[in-house]
Amino acid sequence: MFYTGLFKRIIPFVLTFAAGLFVASFFVSLAFPNFGGWREGRRSRGFHEKQQLRIENDELREKVRTLRNQNEELRRGIKDWDSDSEILNAVPPVDLEEHHPPRPPKRPKHARHW
Repeated sequence: MFYTGLFKRIIPFVLTFAAGLFVASFFVSLAFPNFGGWREGRRSRGFHEKQQLRIENDELREKVRTLRNQNEELRRGIKDWDSDSEILNAVPPVDLEEHHPPRPPKRPKHARHW
């Protein structure tokens, strides 16, 4: 009698577990994982990522170099422009007067009705 209760609990568990593995096999491979291929894929992906970062760094360095050269050229141009006093004196100074908007009209006084 003791064994009949045990079989009533174990057999449904085993059958449910087997059915679960069968259904899971449609979605996931139940074989042992192959770690060798995973490592090789990871190494090659890491190599490509590093190579891509090196290329991007080189491009950014080149861009920074060209921008620095442009800044230097603009600074030289500003110094040359400031030294030309004829250009600055060609336009007479303009005095700007401050214009204030008109005051808002006063609020009309209403007679109070008691």
